[in-house]
Amino acid sequence: MIAQERFQFTNLLPYPRLELLNELLADNGSIWVTIDDNEAHYLKVIMDEIFGRSNFVATVVWQKVYARDNRATIATTQDYIHVYAKNATLWKNIRNLVERDNSQLRAYRNPDNDPRGVWKSADATAQGGHGTATQFYEIILPSGEKVSPPPGRCWLYTKSRYEEMVADGRIWFGSNGRGRPAIKRFLSEVQDGVVPTTWWPYDEVGHNQDAKKEALALFPGVEPFATPKPERLLQRILQIATNPSDLVLDSFAGSGTTAAIAHKMGRRYIGIEMGEHAKTHCAPRLQKVIEGEQGGISEAVGWKGGGGFRFYELGATIFDADGNINPKIRFPHLAAHIWFSETKTAYPASKRKSPLLGIHGDTAYYLLYNGILGDKSITGGNVLTGKTLAMLPKYDGPKVVYGEASRLSPARLKALNILFKQTPYDVKAR
Repeated sequence: MIAQERFQFTNLLPYPRLELLNELLADNGSIWVTIDDNEAHYLKVIMDEIFGRSNFVATVVWQKVYARDNRATIATTQDYIHVYAKNATLWKNIRNLVERDNSQLRAYRNPDNDPRGVWKSADATAQGGHGTATQFYEIILPSGEKVSPPPGRCWLYTKSRYEEMVADGRIWFGSNGRGRPAIKRFLSEVQDGVVPTTWWPYDEVGHNQDAKKEALALFPGVEPFATPKPERLLQRILQIATNPSDLVLDSFAGSGTTAAIAHKMGRRYIGIEMGEHAKTHCAPRLQKVIEGEQGGISEAVGWKGGGGFRFYELGATIFDADGNINPKIRFPHLAAHIWFSETKTAYPASKRKSPLLGIHGDTAYYLLYNGILGDKSITGGNVLTGKTLAMLPKYDGPKVVYGEASRLSPARLKALNILFKQTPYDVKAR
């Protein structure tokens, strides 16, 4: 398991892949899934089942286009992003705020030259049904006029607390002293960011055309993907869901946008892509990032280049389409698969030429496969017999032995403290 993982992002989600992602997700992690309105509601039901309804965080609405399609019956302008946490209660306390944008900052002013800096006004009343008798009183404005709370409302503070606020210069009556009381909220005293909302307009996080322009700038003359994601969208997600050095998994890497943004933002990352664009897009894009390309969010995050990445190609699949073990699979690969399936730990490198895969807890794990004992015959090397048992490294505790068949009786297996598992039927797919 990846202990530091806090974020996953993907576009296409078969049910088994979602189950696997749930297993990989760290206890403090979250998963973000983009989907259009054709499948969004079906996906929500599936994710409720896999991740638990109590771990649903929100569905973000991303305004992916800015122009109206007049050919449509009703023009679609948005995609959805389902957000789930491994543990929603825990994640609520560690998710990050988002930075205030310029429109939010413009709300802060300082018309009275308060030395505490810019502020914005807030309502000084509350719902009357929740108030106490001490919150219903008459206020005398600096102009001498008297005001009371509007019908159905009460003052936010008791009279004594209100007077303390006035004395501290935290109540605003307008430039002429005749305005209804308002509370001054100073920018210097509020949090460094704001709580994320579920509405992400294109002017904040970009749109599809932004993404296509970014792609064309990186790969001139190459047709962009049909559903690209702008860098600012991924930046927003990683800003909320991760911190520097956290691990980001993109299980459908596409053109490598998530990995590129993670690199620029100082996150570790793993990108998985079965298509040829792993070579034609992902790797070249990351190389450009390392060289300091200045597209997308580079200027905003101060990216100047650096770092590196490793590119791996997966070997043959363990199982073929019929569920049989692929004949191309050699002993070390099947051994690593079985060891991880049983122990959820990495396969010990020192055991790669031994039928004894290792000891985990108090149990030893063995694999009879591919002539590991030096006998290429099926019955001699891959079947548990008295002869092969005598050739196995000795262990006195519980043993799990994988093989094509066993010639030992159930009674003898029990006496020897052996649990026999038959390949390929007892080998878990994951």
